[in-house]
Amino acid sequence: MALWAYMLRCADGSYYTGHTDDLELRLAQHQSGSTGGYTASRLPVELVWCADFPTRAEALETELRVKNWSRAKKEGLIAGDWNVVSHFARPPSRRMPRPDVSTGSTSARHERETSHAAVRVEQGSSEAENPCRDSNKPPKPVIVLVRPQLGENIGKAARAMLNFGLSEMRLVEPRDGWPNPSAGPAASGADEVLANAQVFATTAEAVAECAHVYATTVRKRGVTKPVLTPEQVAREVHAQPGRSAYLFGPERSGLETEDVALARAILTVPINPEFGSLNLAQAVILCAYEWSKNAGLVQPTQEELLPPASQAELEGLIDHFETLLDPCGYFRPESRAEATRRTLRTLLTKPGWNHLEVRTLRGVLSALEKGPRT
Repeated sequence: MALWAYMLRCADGSYYTGHTDDLELRLAQHQSGSTGGYTASRLPVELVWCADFPTRAEALETELRVKNWSRAKKEGLIAGDWNVVSHFARPPSRRMPRPDVSTGSTSARHERETSHAAVRVEQGSSEAENPCRDSNKPPKPVIVLVRPQLGENIGKAARAMLNFGLSEMRLVEPRDGWPNPSAGPAASGADEVLANAQVFATTAEAVAECAHVYATTVRKRGVTKPVLTPEQVAREVHAQPGRSAYLFGPERSGLETEDVALARAILTVPINPEFGSLNLAQAVILCAYEWSKNAGLVQPTQEELLPPASQAELEGLIDHFETLLDPCGYFRPESRAEATRRTLRTLLTKPGWNHLEVRTLRGVLSALEKGPRT
């Protein structure tokens, strides 16, 4: 069975990328708006590029790679001009003027070959520019929701996944069908996860190509298997080759024995035995977070802190305080004046004010010195 990576041009000129095992059906869903999410609000859409792959992992990898390309690179890919893709794959300092070449394709086969060549150019460029990149790194794990009940919970699970870098969701017999209009609002912007969600008739089909399957449950349900924590499972997923999957059961009852039997191990969260109830999104986010610790996600940018004020500025602040306090008798009796001044200096020196904070404090003192305005 072929898996497809594809790109659509939306009515507003933006591009959408995805992957699927039934390109014709998925395109019809996008064009009708039944997928919801990004493309539904930008109709009509047009298929501008696609390429087939032997495995879902390769199709997903290509989808995510092309999604992050610049507009120029995407348009080069659409035109079948791999020279353009190669040109924009290099850092600006290494770019050369590209030759004027024909971008016409003579057949569908040629278009597919050109598409694969363009992706390979990008892959080769990335590996050359990042020699530390691990080419044997296992693919991201799949999140499988088995017989989920509420669309809102599916949406919240999608949000939890994308928060920590996971994007492939698979659904097994969702109770209310799929797509579910309640999922989109609950996903809070994680539309790409919902748009690419795959639906399967059985749990076995959903994890068919996965080498490592983990069933999330608090009970063994008569099945003897290793019991691991989310942290232990995350270490295994990063260390072992092959695709991994996390199974999550229905909100009301959890996974059935037949579902757990498919797993290599049971994943259980250490939890308060007096109140061990987790909702679906909470369970997903715990597992996704533990996986993300070794995934190299970028930390939120910290606000750049200003350096401490100079000693001269600090001395000016201290002198300002003393000037205002002295006439008020603050440093009396005279025998304690030196110790009081030293304590005041220590107090004002300890915070490490920056120059803006010192200036603000000086402004406060000046306002108090002038008194109320008339």
